[in-house]
Amino acid sequence: MTPYESHERRQRLTGIALMCGAVASFAILDCMAKYLGGHMDTLQVVGVRYAAAFLLTLMISNPATRPGLLRTTRLPLQIGRSVLLLGSTVFNFMAFRYLQLDEALAIMFSTPFLVAVLAGPILGEWVGWRRWTAIVVGFLGVLVVVRPGFGGMHWAALFSVGSAFCYAAYAICTRLLSRTDTSETTLFYSNLLGALVMLPILPFVWTPPPGWLDVVLMVAVGGFGAFGHFLLIAAHRRAPASVLSPFMYTQLLWATTLGYLVFANVPNHWTLTGAAIVIASGLYLLYRERKVTGRVIAPVEPG
Repeated sequence: MTPYESHERRQRLTGIALMCGAVASFAILDCMAKYLGGHMDTLQVVGVRYAAAFLLTLMISNPATRPGLLRTTRLPLQIGRSVLLLGSTVFNFMAFRYLQLDEALAIMFSTPFLVAVLAGPILGEWVGWRRWTAIVVGFLGVLVVVRPGFGGMHWAALFSVGSAFCYAAYAICTRLLSRTDTSETTLFYSNLLGALVMLPILPFVWTPPPGWLDVVLMVAVGGFGAFGHFLLIAAHRRAPASVLSPFMYTQLLWATTLGYLVFANVPNHWTLTGAAIVIASGLYLLYRERKVTGRVIAPVEPG
């Protein structure tokens, strides 16, 4: 293995590790959002999530301390990406009001399939037959959980479908922006636009939090959202979207565990079977990244 190949492999494995950390943060965020959504308006939860995330990132990184933070050569793409993330968040939080965490996320896991389809023509990141096989197998695992046509899902599953489409387009935009803008810039724009859109809505949907736990969780939702998306952006700077996206599947394990511990949601045998399939497909992709193939890996942007 040449030094170049070794460097590129380390970059991709680091990207995969960052992606796994990001989805773990998102699973915790989703759990808190589902709890808060049980006794306050969904738009209030989304608004507080963005307001808290913006304030937290402002304390760490802001235009005053980093003069070039707002500098971007692709402002329309930054705005479009932020709108897509906001749409995905709203749809997802609305789905959590009616669905179990594992049910809602199982539908969201169609995102890697959508990303793989778009990554070739848009990003030039064409997927080989082994990765296509793993992605398709993982998608079949999602179908095992959802069981379309068997009357097993609530109508609110359509919210998760909308969230998946928004998130797939968002992932592609994230990869495009990673070629020109820093992770800090992209994260700042995401939280800034979300806060600007949601803050004027908050007065119309606001209800006082019932207790201190709710106040803490409202702040924590923003913190985990900001941290998770920072890890996600950093991951996309180190590995192609088509490599990273299947590792969203590991979020199903986190969601199932948190759903049981917090809401006493016991997954049925279909959920467990589907989860085993999608996690196995993700582990296979990790194995493919570690395996010496004897070929030069396509270069990725430096971190």
